[in-house]
Amino acid sequence: MLDLIAQIPLVGGLIATVLPFIVVIGIVVFVHEYGHYIVGRWCGIHARVFSLGFGKELVHWTDRRGTRWRIGALPLGGYVQFLGDANAASQADNAAFQAMDAETRAKSFPGAPLWARSATIAAGPVANFLLSIVIYVGFIFYSGIGVDKPVIGPLPPSVAAEVPLAEGDVILSVGGEEIDSFGAFLTATQDITPGTTVPVTLERDGSLRTVELGSTRPPYIVGVRPLSAASRAGIESGDLIVAVGDVPTPDFDSLSSLITSAEGQVIDVQVRRGAELLTLPMRPTMEDVQNADGSFTKRVIIGVTISSYLAPQVRTPGPVEAVQIAASQVWGIITGSLDGLKRIITGEVSAKNLQGPVGIAQVSGETAGQGIAEFILLIALISTAIGMMNLFPIPVLDGGHLVFNLYEAIRGAPPSPRAIEIAMAAGLAAVLSLMVFATYNDIARLLSVFA
Repeated sequence: MLDLIAQIPLVGGLIATVLPFIVVIGIVVFVHEYGHYIVGRWCGIHARVFSLGFGKELVHWTDRRGTRWRIGALPLGGYVQFLGDANAASQADNAAFQAMDAETRAKSFPGAPLWARSATIAAGPVANFLLSIVIYVGFIFYSGIGVDKPVIGPLPPSVAAEVPLAEGDVILSVGGEEIDSFGAFLTATQDITPGTTVPVTLERDGSLRTVELGSTRPPYIVGVRPLSAASRAGIESGDLIVAVGDVPTPDFDSLSSLITSAEGQVIDVQVRRGAELLTLPMRPTMEDVQNADGSFTKRVIIGVTISSYLAPQVRTPGPVEAVQIAASQVWGIITGSLDGLKRIITGEVSAKNLQGPVGIAQVSGETAGQGIAEFILLIALISTAIGMMNLFPIPVLDGGHLVFNLYEAIRGAPPSPRAIEIAMAAGLAAVLSLMVFATYNDIARLLSVFA
């Protein structure tokens, strides 16, 4: 559908980018704000307004509890305004609070106990993390997780015709060495020299046979980063890169060498996609790349994730195990993002890597074009990122409000209204400055594509 929309002259490409962005941001923001709303309601705090988007009101309705649900024209966020809030940033309306009677004050945000206010604030980021976990759990149940038996799982269509293995093969030995697990099979085959083979004894359909297996590390694509050189060239997950120009690429090292030597040049990449053999023009780019030790260096890359085509058979985990795996994925995103941010602050990585709304919109559009599964996984990724960012101790963000609450818990009284006002203004200025800088990066990156 998006491919069809993108073909509309002048506006098709814009719609195919903006529409997925609105969907992603709408889902993530709604879940975040609903977290605030529902926990506040459970704590007895009345929500006056629930807004998805800012600016001019496009549509609204009022529920039986008296909450005004609205959709704003600018789909870049949202807010819940509780009773006693002066604005969307949850600053207290002290004059209105003082004029309330005791019963009304008990239903207001400023009049709620400290624990209730803290729980309501934290519920937004927590809801984002829970959304990500639910999505990852769904994918884990759908795809399963690998088992360590030496049995070959499904082979990608682009690779199946290139190798002498088949799904269901039971590996018995490699090069005369007995194999008792899938991990042992991977270890035994990972260093096969390109152009050579090793004998593999296996059981297929109840009979023994020996096949000659070559390198198991061809450039098989398992992921394409949005906005990368590969993405712009049209490479897709599941493709097998077989050559650059007229030079074959039997393994990752040969591909990497050819890519590095092509800095700034347009190259023709030959790709096997199922039964098709495609030639795709591509211009590799110089970017910051993380090394195995965590440091960063500038390298010429095309923006793909390459992995072995070998996969084990899978099993469906239990609910507890699936949640544990999903939670570890969310935690990995958080720690990786924080590490990247730290390296930007220390100058190890260029600040040009920061993305703003325009960049996220481009990523959303490209990811939607890759399929519904990739699009849903993007929602999980952005949901985790939004939850993490909102916990930063910056006034106007949830983390800043939690810092105010911590101050109140320690001192026995909240900061003065004047101090909160100054802190909120400074926090808003910092957030807006960062957004402007990130948007500048987005536009510069976009213009470089057409340079």
